[in-house]
Amino acid sequence: MEPLLAVALGIGLATAAGLRVFVPVFGAGLAAHLGMLDLHDSFRWLAEPPALFAFGTATVLEVVAYYVPWLDHALDVIATPTAVGAGMIASAAVMVELPPVLRWSIAIIGGGGAAGLVQTLTVAARVKSTVATGGLANPVLATLETVGAVGLVGLAILVPLVAAALVIGAVYGAYRWVGRFSGRAARP
Repeated sequence: MEPLLAVALGIGLATAAGLRVFVPVFGAGLAAHLGMLDLHDSFRWLAEPPALFAFGTATVLEVVAYYVPWLDHALDVIATPTAVGAGMIASAAVMVELPPVLRWSIAIIGGGGAAGLVQTLTVAARVKSTVATGGLANPVLATLETVGAVGLVGLAILVPLVAAALVIGAVYGAYRWVGRFSGRAARP
């Protein structure tokens, strides 16, 4: 895979980690297992059946847990640093042709940064939803986040440049939406 496509794929996967921690790692491992994606040598274990089983199970548990009223907020506390780590791993795993210093620089700054930013925005949206609706809209947010994570992983694997463009647009839009409620949205 060309380096630009690999970076776009990595950023797309990392951004999805900000929505659901385990979806992109499981998705990348499954795609590699099915021969749709190459992983860096040090991350090929993600495509092995034991890892796929573990990440698949973790994905299902994470998705279900976000529908439990008090557990969704508790998960946000744990998910924020975990999302950054998952974003770095998912992005580094797919940048197979880049030299190690460049791969890890992009994975840490771009991948970890994208995952952390999106996770922060989802936490802010969940807090605002809880305050505005007493938590009644949180399952809707949970569904949108899960669908977004799965869709973004699929898009990143199939058309990485489109996924990267959507990520940029979505992060900007989410920033504006969350900021509008706090009165601090950046002016265009």
